[in-house]
Amino acid sequence: MTNKECTLIQDMKAQEQVCAETYTRHAQAAKDPQLKTLFEEQAATERHHLDLLTQMENGTVPFVDQAKIQKPKTFSGTYGNAADPDKANDEYLCRDLLAAEKHASSLYDTCIFEFTDQGAREVLNYIQKSEQFHGKELYDYMSANGMQA
Repeated sequence: MTNKECTLIQDMKAQEQVCAETYTRHAQAAKDPQLKTLFEEQAATERHHLDLLTQMENGTVPFVDQAKIQKPKTFSGTYGNAADPDKANDEYLCRDLLAAEKHASSLYDTCIFEFTDQGAREVLNYIQKSEQFHGKELYDYMSANGMQA
């Protein structure tokens, strides 16, 4: 890898670490059990992304199966449109993570073009698609619960 690619890998690893920690903390703070589960699952995926990037940093470009990105979940509305302090809490957590996912996706969008190895680009594209999927799940949860994205 070039020096630039190594620096970008470090930046992306730092982003994934923050995302994994944030999802974990937000899972502890979420009131809706359905949301807790979603956050826990997304934290595990962020840790997997971190592992993929670590492998790349160590000189191995892992194989990723683009078809294995999760399928969207269907969320049942827990809160509806009623004013509820738990809903306000969970909405804040979702909005915070949605902003983080938008940032992460944007980071990958730029970084993909900086790598010369096609396999590395495929790994980064896989991670970016996964980040976009996380954003979609957050949006779908929020929509089902009458929350603003």
